[in-house]
Amino acid sequence: MNDITIFIFGICFAATVGATFAFMWKSMSMVQEELRKPQRNVHPEMKEVQNGEELLVFRAEKKE
Repeated sequence: MNDITIFIFGICFAATVGATFAFMWKSMSMVQEELRKPQRNVHPEMKEVQNGEELLVFRAEKKE
């Protein structure tokens, strides 16, 4: 190998390492942002219901 080939390999290696580091950094920052948000999974039919509002409950009992 000549010096130009080694130089091109070094540049490509440095670019790959830099891109990998940037990708990991951005991925982890996105994960941290998602973890800071309060998680509240709401069923689509319950979107209009406010917190603390009373709901009608039906409990079927088996007759013996």
